Amino acid sequence: MSANKLLLEGLSDAVGFVGGAVAGYWLGRLLGWNIFSEGYGSASIGAILLVGLGGGGGLQLARHWRAKQNDRANPNDSESP
Repeated sequence: MSANKLLLEGLSDAVGFVGGAVAGYWLGRLLGWNIFSEGYGSASIGAILLVGLGGGGGLQLARHWRAKQNDRANPNDSESP
């Protein structure tokens, strides 16, 4: 695998993860949940869960986007997962 492809993979994963985590954070704030509150109350646990799910979802969206880009660039390439 070339260095440029690896760089694109790493950067897109990072952007997807961080973007999803930030979206989860703000969704929690909209619900009135504070991830940084003292102790581990139910609202704090919910906010932590939203950040984790958002990060994982963003990562999966980035990988899906990258796969579509790869399919567009190599339409006859039949790789098996």
